[in-house]
Amino acid sequence: MGDRERRLREEARHPYRPLRRFVYVALGGSGVLGALVFSAQLLAGKGNVSLIGNLGLQLAVIAATIWLLRRDRPSV
Repeated sequence: MGDRERRLREEARHPYRPLRRFVYVALGGSGVLGALVFSAQLLAGKGNVSLIGNLGLQLAVIAATIWLLRRDRPSV
């Protein structure tokens, strides 16, 4: 089986995998950036209850993105 045929069969079994991975990485990057901003605000002493909640949400987005990327990883 040629390389092209193997890639086409893989794409037929898992359609839109590259697009899903791009979206996951974009969401993860957004979560990391948000977590950095909220962490900096917290370290600067501007912390309140909503800031801690927002930081928790960003960390949850990062964790969800890691889980989705691992779940979508190709089986070897």
